[in-house]
Amino acid sequence: MEKLIPKEFDLSNKDRSDEALMRWRKAVGLVKNRRRRFRYAADLAKRSEAKAQMLKIRERLRVCFLAYKAAFRFIEAGGQGNQFSSEEAIDSQEEDIQNDLQEEAREAGFQIHPNKLASLVASYDITTLRKLKGVEGLASRLNVTLDEGVDCSSIPIRKTVFGSNEYTEKPSKSLWLFLWDAMHDTTLIILTVCAVVSIGVGLSTEGWPKGMYDGLGIILSVFLVVLVTAVSDYRQSLQFKELDKEKKKIFIHVTRDGTRQKVSIHDLVVGDIVYLSIGDQVPADGIFISGYNLLIDQSSLTGESLPINIYEKRPFLLTGTTVQDGSGKMLVTTVGMRTEWGKLLDTLNEGGEDETPLQVKLNGVATIIGKIGLAFAVMTFLVLTVRFLVEKGRLHELTQWSSRDALTLLNYFATAVTIIVVAVPEGLPLAVTLSLAFAMKKLLTEKALVRHLSACETMGSATCISTDKTGTLTTNHMVVNKVWICGKEKEVDSNADRNALDSDISGNVLAILLQAIFNNTGSEVVKDKTGKRTIFGTPTESALLEYGLLLGGDFYDQRRECKLLKVEPFNSHKKMMSTLVALGNGKMRAFCKGASEIILKMCDKTIDSNGEAFHLSEEHVGNIMNVINAFAGEALRTLCLAFKDIEDGFQENSSIPDCGYTLITIVGIKDPVRPGVKEAVKSCVEAGIYVRMITGDNINTAKAIAKECGILNDNDLAVEGPVFRLETPEEMSRMIPNIRVMARSSPLDKHVLVQMSRKELKEVVAVTGDGTNDAPALHEADIGFAMGIAGTEVAKESADVIVMNDNFTTIVNVAKWGRSVYINIQKFVQFQLTVNIVALMINFISACISGSAPLTAVQLLWVNLIMDTLGALALATEPPHDGLMKRPPVRRTENFITTPMWRNIIGQSIYQLAILLVLNFDGKKILGLEGSDASAILNTFIFNTFVFCQV
Repeated sequence: MEKLIPKEFDLSNKDRSDEALMRWRKAVGLVKNRRRRFRYAADLAKRSEAKAQMLKIRERLRVCFLAYKAAFRFIEAGGQGNQFSSEEAIDSQEEDIQNDLQEEAREAGFQIHPNKLASLVASYDITTLRKLKGVEGLASRLNVTLDEGVDCSSIPIRKTVFGSNEYTEKPSKSLWLFLWDAMHDTTLIILTVCAVVSIGVGLSTEGWPKGMYDGLGIILSVFLVVLVTAVSDYRQSLQFKELDKEKKKIFIHVTRDGTRQKVSIHDLVVGDIVYLSIGDQVPADGIFISGYNLLIDQSSLTGESLPINIYEKRPFLLTGTTVQDGSGKMLVTTVGMRTEWGKLLDTLNEGGEDETPLQVKLNGVATIIGKIGLAFAVMTFLVLTVRFLVEKGRLHELTQWSSRDALTLLNYFATAVTIIVVAVPEGLPLAVTLSLAFAMKKLLTEKALVRHLSACETMGSATCISTDKTGTLTTNHMVVNKVWICGKEKEVDSNADRNALDSDISGNVLAILLQAIFNNTGSEVVKDKTGKRTIFGTPTESALLEYGLLLGGDFYDQRRECKLLKVEPFNSHKKMMSTLVALGNGKMRAFCKGASEIILKMCDKTIDSNGEAFHLSEEHVGNIMNVINAFAGEALRTLCLAFKDIEDGFQENSSIPDCGYTLITIVGIKDPVRPGVKEAVKSCVEAGIYVRMITGDNINTAKAIAKECGILNDNDLAVEGPVFRLETPEEMSRMIPNIRVMARSSPLDKHVLVQMSRKELKEVVAVTGDGTNDAPALHEADIGFAMGIAGTEVAKESADVIVMNDNFTTIVNVAKWGRSVYINIQKFVQFQLTVNIVALMINFISACISGSAPLTAVQLLWVNLIMDTLGALALATEPPHDGLMKRPPVRRTENFITTPMWRNIIGQSIYQLAILLVLNFDGKKILGLEGSDASAILNTFIFNTFVFCQV
């Protein structure tokens, strides 16, 4: 059958054009109820309107930005001299601002109107910002201090005056609307009209109440079909709404009441001090306070592809943009629907989600079967009508027509229409939606948030999983386990005190080490009101800070002693972080930390136990490499810390030096393998899914972890990213099937690996990622998994599934549910096609031979109820079993309706038809039925036999 499906119904999983989507919808024929069939399909007309509207908004923002840049150049060129020339002008403007404020806002200490505040950022009004004395002046008008942040007691009044950080949502559809949609089924409308006419004719010929039976039975059956359909669809919509709420749960760090806290973006208020780091989405409009190398991607709003550098002279930050590099703090000025993002959000959400490949394919199947069903319905009606006319002609009654004859023809027509109801499998594509919605809800309880319907379905066909190591295969709870310092290797006991270093290590060494730990970090140690310490930051940096605290160091003392001059944050390309600080004695010192091999190449000296630097000979370097490899062999992540004193001054626009450093220490950080990972990997191997580990770690560390997880065996290949990327495409294609570990990899290596696996080797690839630079690989893969804990917002936006517990076992559960969805839909298709064939054939054959249809309109409506709705509920929502992971994945090229399925469908159909036809033509004799009601009893017996055959 799938060979008969037009090519319009064969769509890829990703990157489908609107034209391709429009073509398959036009190719769909015999849709009984378009409102229901395409309820979850993307509205292409609205999507097109939304794109046009978005372009207008983007153009306006782009013009504002260009005007801002022109004003900025004017001010930089010396035009600012007149900005502060008149105190009266500033006072006059402040008076206007005050006059516009509500009494409630004035009493709360606010001195600027929400609308003026919103337009200040949206229009990049640098002139007004300067008149208001910059971010400090703006903060004072919002009644906050940049150090203490918002007073929590003022949050309710801030929400009242400035609004909350929530966006207008479309109201949920009520059950009544779903009932209204279900009633738009063309065949059910025709049957209802037939039933009403049947009641009128029946009452005139057979009287009350016998004349009501046929028509009333049809109406009640139609009502029941509509009710069950609407309730089923309504429950699905509630499941999708619940999933949408989960997708919008994002947390950020803010300063409130003088302490750093983690809050939901929906709880954000005007005046909040928000922390931004690489991969974050800017949660509200605001003004830059401070930061380092803050690079913002504004393409989602303005369409500009080049990132914008944000600093004191270019301070405006817009909601929905993303942090591409660096870190910083911002003052929130506008939230919710007052922001440009709020105005865009309705536009962005228009059009709905694209259909999954299986939904599209089953629409094609439904179209073919529907055409066959329509042909049989027409033939059945014609055969019954012709036989009826022949019989009347044989009795010479062609000129004598009664209401009873009209009722007979009406019943024939109703039967033909009901055959179309049963034969057009409207429930096929909708059963996919039901099954996917059920799987998505169940996966949510197993800590997997499915963002796109198609991901569940596609995961059932996955042939390989390219996974990160840290946090996915491992616990992501890192601790410093070993250190090498001053030529000595030491175990670290986390329960020990500050004597964790031997007494023969001098205070000078300890001082430099603590400086390197506490000043070269993007994380922060925060004390709450009770004095309890909390570390905010990445697991690796948190492990280093915990080690520094164990040595007796104090984060705030170190920060007070040294002034940060420049920061170059860690990113996956450089694999290192550098800072430049001014020491208390006026000298400058640079610190760097990162991948051991990279930092070691930057060092030409190391320190002895007295803190004195000495030259690194080749022998020393060889010994240090042996230490690094030994740590890596014990599955420890290794980092080097180094410093360099800057003697000849430093230019503000210069980069931090990348050579001439003095090595301080090598730390070995332990990140234990998660419980259950080895079993999960074994389950994947048995299921025909091979697992590949991609990590930025040393190759020896990567190999040790991969062997512990059961990923790497003796015959498998482990490569390094720099080696892999130098290979030719042909050599890559040869290597990829055997690669199980890629160490020291960059996001570009991961992207190339995924691209080659999909396009050259025709694999169905799942890939995990957590960083901003992982976004291209997540988008390129058939199924992208973003980490819910360690993942950045950019990664999550590019992913199909968010793994909320960052656990590899969860990914395997998604694969199991994906297979379950596929198998369940196959079961439902097999069931429905069998019912279709038998219902069509029994009525058609009987009509041809005996001139009557044993299955009446009411009975066929009951069959449709069982088949389309209850059957889908039973079969499409069956949970997975372990046996699903013992079979190979379904390949892209495999037919959905397999040979065993056709064997079952045809075999069952022949078996059922044989029984029903015997009963139809010889049933009275077999059952010993006599009397005037023998035919009615026989037909009822045939109907019950038919139903039990389906069971």
